[in-house]
Amino acid sequence: MSVDELRDLLARHARPDLRTAIDGVQIMRADRPFPPAPATYGKVLVVIGQGTKRCGLGDRVYDYGPGQYLVASVELPVTSHFIEASPDRPGLGVGIGIDPRAVADLLLEAPGTPNDRPAPAIAVSTAPASLLDAVVRLLRLLDEPADLPVLAPLVTREILWRLVTGEQGATVRQLGLPDSSISHVARTVRWIRDHYAESFRVEDLAQLAGLSVSALHRNFQAVTSMSPIQFQKQIRLQQARLHLAADPTDIAGVSRRVGYDSPSQFSRDYRRQFGVPPSQDAVGPAARRMP
Repeated sequence: MSVDELRDLLARHARPDLRTAIDGVQIMRADRPFPPAPATYGKVLVVIGQGTKRCGLGDRVYDYGPGQYLVASVELPVTSHFIEASPDRPGLGVGIGIDPRAVADLLLEAPGTPNDRPAPAIAVSTAPASLLDAVVRLLRLLDEPADLPVLAPLVTREILWRLVTGEQGATVRQLGLPDSSISHVARTVRWIRDHYAESFRVEDLAQLAGLSVSALHRNFQAVTSMSPIQFQKQIRLQQARLHLAADPTDIAGVSRRVGYDSPSQFSRDYRRQFGVPPSQDAVGPAARRMP
């Protein structure tokens, strides 16, 4: 019953701009399948009420449908889209931001000692009834705006508690640990995202993260499923796709701006990533982008 009510609440409150009256909560709706679109997932819980959504990270693909959730703990370059959706049965989902400070507060009350073994930054699970019920109660508050200021923070805290103590708790708990594997990797992720067009030495990244080179490789791979160089390539190609949406005629210029010295290498990597060369993909990409 919770999935049915979740679907109905999402359908009723979905808006074109995704926003809701609850801070940090967005509702997604897709009336048809869309091709994969670049996105950034980080520190978020996504629960699906209808349809099937696909998230791609490097070589990994995560499919999740009604009653399932995805949790992400690091800002990563992904592709995301509903693969099952129609006007009669639109894809529906809710995204709830995860506050690391709130996670840290809950860890003081969580049973046992959090494990700091590197956990994947993205994980998918079937939502237990307790988690679905809490998400539904949070969305019900959209129909009771007078109760929002008092009750929404309480229900959001309950949702985080269900995550921290649930199947994917290792991924979520690391958000609240200042010296966790995810916190070390997150520093390097932020640097690469901010300087994606620049070359770097892995030794310098390791120093930034406060890890040895071997530990950085091991933790980065465990969290992101990629090496730092592969991660940088993902960022460059996503940024290139966004630039081409604005100016589809300047393929050589875009390749230089995102850090490529060789236009031919850029075209090969782009085709490998998106399935078509940049000259074809640049035609009307905005029409294919997920809402």
